[in-house]
This record gives sequence, structure tokens and C-alpha cells, in this order.
Amino acid sequence: MIVQNILQGLIWFLVPVSMIICCDIMSYIFGFFFGKTPLIKISPKKTWEGFIGGAFSTIIFGLLLSNALIDRPYFICPVESYNEEGNNCTFPPAFVETDYTIPRPLHAIYKVIRKDPVVHMKPFLLHSVIMALFASIIGPFGGFFASGFKRAFKIKDFGDIIPGHGGLMDRFDCQLLMGTFVNIYIQTFIRIPNWNKIVQQILWLPVEDQLNIYRVLHRELGNAGALEFVNAGAL
Repeated sequence: MIVQNILQGLIWFLVPVSMIICCDIMSYIFGFFFGKTPLIKISPKKTWEGFIGGAFSTIIFGLLLSNALIDRPYFICPVESYNEEGNNCTFPPAFVETDYTIPRPLHAIYKVIRKDPVVHMKPFLLHSVIMALFASIIGPFGGFFASGFKRAFKIKDFGDIIPGHGGLMDRFDCQLLMGTFVNIYIQTFIRIPNWNKIVQQILWLPVEDQLNIYRVLHRELGNAGALEFVNAGAL
């Protein structure tokens, strides 16, 4: 899953991972200073104040981080767009500025800020909000499940690799849930066919398989009349 996210663009890996870290830290801080209302019996130290504070902090942090990385090709271009000549990347649709019309019920509120009811923004910022909501609302349940698992076996931590934090599983229980969500989200809403990646996969095949693909493509393109344009120099 991590490899697939990196292939889509490093930003799809860095932002979700950072959101979980932010949520974990800010939930602890808000819970430590303001926590009074217990959230769940499985993990008695968790509070509603920490949960809500971590959620708001994660959304704001996610938007700030996304905005900082959203124009940098090295973070948003897929790995296959790089070759010996450098970066040959056309920005994916998620990183191209798009116009969004404000819903009519919000027109009156929005006109106080500006007259034009159209917002110009890059879709990834909306994706970032969705990932932040998952990281702060659903993501912590990975930690709750891990807490219940440890209590069932009467252990405090999964290990002692990181002093004061337990084993690696104690740091990655929420990351596993977040990684699964981001992978499914990309596969469902983001991923589009990429001819660069297809060509790269073809070049990994044995020569005989490459020739078979060439023959099939040549036949199908000939039947479609596309080769006539190629021979005429149109492409």
C-alpha cells in the first residue's frame, strides 16, 4: 500500500502519515491540559477534549502541509514520470486548480467575504480535508483496538524498542488503518490510467511478450484506421 501511494506521488504518503502523527501529539496535548471527560473505557486516559482538539488540529495541519507541498513536482509527480532527461510530469488533475461553485444556501454568507460565489482551488485540498477527518475521527480507533488487545493479554506495551512509547506497533497501529484507507481512496477516486506506467510495465516483460503486444496493438490500430494518421504524419 505504501509503495502504491508513493507511485501516485510522494505527497499521498507524507500527508496521511504526518496527519496521524499530528493527531496523536495534539490529542495528547489537549487531553493533558484540558482533558476531563473520559472517551472510551478501553483506553481510560483518552478524553473527549483531547479527541476533539486533535481533530481540529489535524485538519488545520493537513491543509497547511498540503498547501506547502502542492506546487512542488517532486512531491506530486508519480515515480514513473522521471527518466534520464529529468522530470517529465504533467500535473495530475488533483493538483490542477479547479473552479467550485458555492452551494446556494451558503451564497449569503459567502457574499460577505467576496461577491463571486466561485472558489478557485486545487482538489487535493479537499482530499486533504477528507483524509484529515479520517485520521482524526476513525484513525484513533486503530489505537483503541490495540489498547483492547493489550489489555486482553494483560500487557502494557507491544515491546520496548522505543523507551516510553512501547514497541513499533504502538507507533503504527493507527498508521496501518490510515494506510489502508488512503490506498482504497486512491484506487476509488484518484487513480487514472497512466500510459507511462503501462509502457514501463510492458518493458519489464520478456521480448516475446512485448512483440505479442506490438502485434495486437498494430492490428487493432489498423482496424480502427489510426495508422493512416500516423503514416500521414498527423501524430
